[in-house]
Amino acid sequence: MKFCARCAALAAAVLLSLGARAEVRLPNVFGDHMVLQRDKPIVIWGWALPGETVTIQLGDASAQARVNGHGEWKATLAPLDSRGALTLKISGSSTVEFKDIWMGEVWLCSGQSNMEMGVGMSRDGQAEIAAANHPRIRLLMVGNRWSGEPQTNLEGAWKVCSPKTLAEGGWGGFSAAAYYFGRKLEAELQTPVGLIDSTWGGTLIESWTPPEGFGLVPSLKEEYEALRLRLPQTEAHQQRLAVFLAATEQWLAEARTAAAARRAAPPMPVMPAEIRPPHSLHSPTTLYHGMIHPLCPLAIRGVIWYQGESNLGQGAQYTDRMRALIEGWRRLWGGEDFPFYFVQIAPFNYGGNPERLGDFWEAQARAQQLPNVGMVVINDIGDLQDIHPTNKQEVGRRLALWALAKTYGREGIVYSGPTFKAMSAEQNELRVAFDHVAGGLRSRDGKPLNWFEIIDADEGGFAPAQARIEGASVVLSAPGVRHPVAMRFAWNMLAEPNLENTAGLPTGAFRAGDLPKRDPLGIVAPESLEYQLVYDYDLAKLSADPPREIDNHRKLARPFDRIAYFLELRRADGETECLYVSMDAFTSSLDEIGIPTFQSGAHFQRPVSNLTVLSNLRTITTGVNLAGGNLEFWPNNYGQMNSAKIPGASDEKYDFGDQPGDPSNGYGSMQVHNFAARQTLFALNHWQAGGGADLGIGNQPQGNPDWTFAANAASYPFKRLRVLVRPR
Repeated sequence: MKFCARCAALAAAVLLSLGARAEVRLPNVFGDHMVLQRDKPIVIWGWALPGETVTIQLGDASAQARVNGHGEWKATLAPLDSRGALTLKISGSSTVEFKDIWMGEVWLCSGQSNMEMGVGMSRDGQAEIAAANHPRIRLLMVGNRWSGEPQTNLEGAWKVCSPKTLAEGGWGGFSAAAYYFGRKLEAELQTPVGLIDSTWGGTLIESWTPPEGFGLVPSLKEEYEALRLRLPQTEAHQQRLAVFLAATEQWLAEARTAAAARRAAPPMPVMPAEIRPPHSLHSPTTLYHGMIHPLCPLAIRGVIWYQGESNLGQGAQYTDRMRALIEGWRRLWGGEDFPFYFVQIAPFNYGGNPERLGDFWEAQARAQQLPNVGMVVINDIGDLQDIHPTNKQEVGRRLALWALAKTYGREGIVYSGPTFKAMSAEQNELRVAFDHVAGGLRSRDGKPLNWFEIIDADEGGFAPAQARIEGASVVLSAPGVRHPVAMRFAWNMLAEPNLENTAGLPTGAFRAGDLPKRDPLGIVAPESLEYQLVYDYDLAKLSADPPREIDNHRKLARPFDRIAYFLELRRADGETECLYVSMDAFTSSLDEIGIPTFQSGAHFQRPVSNLTVLSNLRTITTGVNLAGGNLEFWPNNYGQMNSAKIPGASDEKYDFGDQPGDPSNGYGSMQVHNFAARQTLFALNHWQAGGGADLGIGNQPQGNPDWTFAANAASYPFKRLRVLVRPR
């Protein structure tokens, strides 16, 4: 009897479990108040008891689907147009019914914090929320979730747009950029609009990209192969896992044998890191798995995207990452080239080389080479003090202009600011022609056009250009530039240029022409043409007595009155930092102006006069005839004590007033400072350590300002120091 009772209880539990599985279910992407994409096949899917038949009814349209062995079903209904509120009913062993469903336009809105930023955080946010009675706009906010494997469902529910629902959840409510985009579409198209907010601040584009996307871009092949090893659904992972399991089984057998013989067991195999699934928010594919995959294959009209701040350091490579994302998503949705409109990130002081944002803007713009892709420029509505500019109304409107003109075929809509068309040289001027000028070019603020630069074929670096409008062109010139060969526009992270068309849409950063094949020293520091090279160091070869690639000190017999240093550092992200500093001669011996090794006999802790400081880093205080320069050149160890009584120096940090000590052949310091600006200009310390030396331009952002103990030289793939003098 006890056995039969246990059997009955078990049978009841099994039946209960089967009953739960037998319920017809749909993912949360379906629900009351949703919008389905009109004029496209309607794909509906879900789960039910394996083997049963499910009937799908949407208005007058119906279909049936057979549930597969995994309990999954999917049906496709013929396209429908707008026709009022509909009911979606799915019947099988149970029935699910969703009401107030409309046919309309569905857009996926994704990206990081500037797309996530809610209406309540935008300009006039509370007033905008109070006025948000738009029953034909429907909102679905996807809950934040990352995953190492593709998910089949999401957190979230469709809601009718109202002051209450617009303000719920997220970072200040529903995505502001998405809402203002949808509001414009609904007003213009007079049709229901469904907006899907799938966003997460501070995230990388790689996290949103499906595995297939990486495989479509040749430059990302290595990442794709590494990713395939990590994903359990791939054959590559299964093969590598089988090897690990075989080794583990062999260890188990050996461990049991050792235990039986009372011997020590061999070390247990450890799962190889390369086959561990993606394991964090920032791992490739994890946000795609958690927040995009559950949406597919819901029919959508297109995508709007606002992301890039977290990928700024990737520079030109971002183009390929955009391609992986766009083409990867399109392949998931059946290979259709649906519209993809995105926002170029705004000007902001990110620190470091101010030109690196120009490179990134260019990489974003190149994504428009893909079909049906458009970019919104917002360099006129950013905020240099806030990485999250609040004028999301205009961001959404400009995205909607692209959609209205290119997706919905509205005539007469200006959707883009002026874009580069062609450049030609005319004597000492450059003529730059533009497309998308609308009724003409103009200055937004009525002031002379700004942020244009040109460069001469023979001398000097980029010089600010005088710019005048002639029809659909801008003509550029600059004093002293006799043979201009290239130009650039807004090539700076702080650039808020004023060139726009008569529709009030701005011009984005661009460059044209071929840079002259000249030494960057002459471009950064034109005065160096008056100087002669004494030493050229490849800092990849640092040692106790670093070799000189060029050593001219025995050839230079003339006296000199100025000494200069030019340091070039190329970071791992491909960006180059440069600093040039010259000063009145502090010694008459050429032996003492190079790296101050023990062998050189150089030892200086002293002020220097009339600094000229030039750099491509905006954080550096530049200028000519600057006061406040001092040197710390010695091979010694040193301490923090401000023994030289340098104004503003600290007794507690290594900076510009340190005290040399014993041993005399010790750590070593080669530092030039501008103590008036409280700034290290450049530092090379501990050169005996080779790749573990300290190396930097400007103040170290964290730790000691003079880079002492940074041990970072190996982080620069290219590093070069030149020492020059100016003959009298």
